[in-house]
Amino acid sequence: MEFIRWFADVGTADIAQVGGKNASLGEMYRELSRQGVRVPNGFAVTADAFRRTLDEAGAWARLRELFQGLDTRDVDELARRAARARDIVYGATLPVEVADQITSAHGRLLEQYGADASFAVRSSATAEDLPTASFAGQHESFLNISGEARLLDTVRRCFASLFKDRAMSYRVEHGLDHLKVFQSVGVMKMVRSDRAAAGVAFTLDTESGFRDVVLVTGAWGLGENVVQGTVDPDEFYVFKPTFVQGHRTVLRRRIGSKDLRMVYATGAAGRETVRNVPTSPRDRERFCIGDEQVLELADAAMRIEEHYSRKAGRPMPMDIEWAQDGMDGQIYIVQARPETVASQRPVGLVEQHRLQTRGEKLANGRAVGSGIASGKVRVIDDVSQLADFRPGEVLVADSTMPDWGTVMKSAAAVVTNRGGRTCHAAIVARELGIPAVVGSENATARLRTGDEVTVSCAEGAVGHVYAGSLSWSTTTTDVARLPRPQTRVMVNVGNPDLAFQTGLLPADGVGLARMEFIVAEHIQAHPMALLHPEKIDDVAIRERIVHLTRGYERPADYFVHQLAEGVGTIAAAFYPRPVIVRMSDFKTNEYASLLGGRWFEPHEENPMIGFRGASRYTHPAYAGGFALECAAMRRVREDMGLVNVQLMIPFCRRVQEAERVLQAMAAQGLERGVGGLQILVMCEIPNNVLQIDAFSRLFDGFSIGSNDLTQLVLGVDRDSELVAFDFDERDEGVKAMIEQAVVGGRRNGRHVGICGQAPSDYPEVARWLVELGIDSISVTPDTLLQVLREVLEVEQRLGRSPRGTPERT
Repeated sequence: MEFIRWFADVGTADIAQVGGKNASLGEMYRELSRQGVRVPNGFAVTADAFRRTLDEAGAWARLRELFQGLDTRDVDELARRAARARDIVYGATLPVEVADQITSAHGRLLEQYGADASFAVRSSATAEDLPTASFAGQHESFLNISGEARLLDTVRRCFASLFKDRAMSYRVEHGLDHLKVFQSVGVMKMVRSDRAAAGVAFTLDTESGFRDVVLVTGAWGLGENVVQGTVDPDEFYVFKPTFVQGHRTVLRRRIGSKDLRMVYATGAAGRETVRNVPTSPRDRERFCIGDEQVLELADAAMRIEEHYSRKAGRPMPMDIEWAQDGMDGQIYIVQARPETVASQRPVGLVEQHRLQTRGEKLANGRAVGSGIASGKVRVIDDVSQLADFRPGEVLVADSTMPDWGTVMKSAAAVVTNRGGRTCHAAIVARELGIPAVVGSENATARLRTGDEVTVSCAEGAVGHVYAGSLSWSTTTTDVARLPRPQTRVMVNVGNPDLAFQTGLLPADGVGLARMEFIVAEHIQAHPMALLHPEKIDDVAIRERIVHLTRGYERPADYFVHQLAEGVGTIAAAFYPRPVIVRMSDFKTNEYASLLGGRWFEPHEENPMIGFRGASRYTHPAYAGGFALECAAMRRVREDMGLVNVQLMIPFCRRVQEAERVLQAMAAQGLERGVGGLQILVMCEIPNNVLQIDAFSRLFDGFSIGSNDLTQLVLGVDRDSELVAFDFDERDEGVKAMIEQAVVGGRRNGRHVGICGQAPSDYPEVARWLVELGIDSISVTPDTLLQVLREVLEVEQRLGRSPRGTPERT
């Protein structure tokens, strides 16, 4: 009988013989190697070998008796019986013919890779990595195995790991018979990522389920740290649609702390094992792989997804493990399986959670999921404390391990000190549908057992743990069937971290993408301070700028790349729908609060109507900063290929000012009409309305900023609490101005929309705007569905037919 199958001879049809992992490795090695997907060679020890081994040892009857009446909810009893089952299997001697075939195949691999080569030996169960269930991490894998004796012993250890506690619990949960799932073992060339980097890639965004990106995570050393969540990894996004058009650019990246690095070490009896060592400060502060490797991984991931989707006859997002070999520098794919959580969510069903109250923030980290949960804290400092855990508690730990799966199933939420969005805690939490906050660094110190807390992942990429049991609301909408009105309903977006989730809403695009949030939260420094740090006479501030811009040739490059990545993320989330990006509109006091800002900003008594918006762009005090903004927008449109980005000029007081700004933009490579670029102007100053015919000759459209227009029509400083009672967008004078703008824009054949707060806050304003015939209304994401319904109701009353449902528009 054949107990060995080479990767070149197996594929996805052979799961029953070689298990999910080996079938996938064989499929990729056989079908995708010629397309540039690099997979290490190896072979599978088949399920027949496992069965023959247990047959000859007479193990089946003993196992069957051992499992009778087993309740996997009894953690202690499960552990006792599982340990006994592993002893039975590990104690079974490999039949001679099985051992001979393994050693012969091992010899062939040594001939290919050299006598000093080592190998990864990985479990591959026959019910593993299925499209509806993933056993990832449930069974044992062994790395850097060399020598025949160690290889044969390791195969037996893999056989025995079929009965790990977590694997048995998982099988019961999925209705699988313990004695009808068999173990295969994969033996493949060891990729020496201990000397380089490794990680995980997904062909979708794991939080939102957004399908158009590849998410790559990685850290220094062996990949187990990324999978188990021992470190906070680097993250990279690549946008698929423009990548295949030839725009080979990383969409967005985030550097992780990567404070530990897993390497090999010599253990007891001279056996090689692994251990974590501190990552050097230099390596912590640089990305573990460069853009070239990220793009190579994205290309491989897309090819893998395309191949598996074609075989399945439907989209098949993938979860892929990768490793870089420190010996040859090459990137290898060491595993791929169907993604089984985000891809299983119902298409078109949008669930929105919102906290009704706020409490004291106790901890924060990376948000996993978008849910909210409350419960009492249970801090787990040692595995022995798991027995004290009670259903409905919030599990708080340094990190979680696969053995904790039984307890995690009953948790209300999970909070960890360590880990990124692809760590074990994150993967399990997504699968269970519970919120998790990972990589918080200090959760076990800040949270105490017995405290009542609320874990919120409904506020973007950052998850928060609040003191107390807070109230929240949940709304669910099937947007796939929601009709779309003639009036375009768009959203206002500023935070790139919310973009992928917001992009799933039935919006016609982004009516206002603000730069200010990206500059304040992600860039943090004043653009002129990055251009001229020598003008800052505070050594501490200069040192902070040096630290912030590490890894970039020039500090100004940091501004351009960070701004481009933030705007690009928003544009990608809505692609190919239009995204109107407003150039910067900080006021001088806001600019001064940025790092290094006070050296470049004047003091103004009333910044609200001072040196802001278009007036800054060609002024010597800021022209250099505006050039950086333009460079970032060119990078988004040209390098990233996100030509759905349109630009908008804020607070443009006079026609002559508009002409100067457009000339400056053209000089920076952003010429209106070239490459389909549209440039709009905010209609927020009475002069924009009064001279709308003149402004129409210069711009492609108008977006009414009702906030500023109201304050300038009524003479009310909207930042002043003393006169706030007089600020009202519904005033008849303000409405008269808005009506003139809509009529004037339509008279000149120009698009007119509104992006101010009024239609978000006042349904009657939204209804009036539709009756007026405005082209688009842009609102906050939390009010979009309600405004959409209001618009549909008005248009139905006016006899206007909907454009259709989202899938038909």
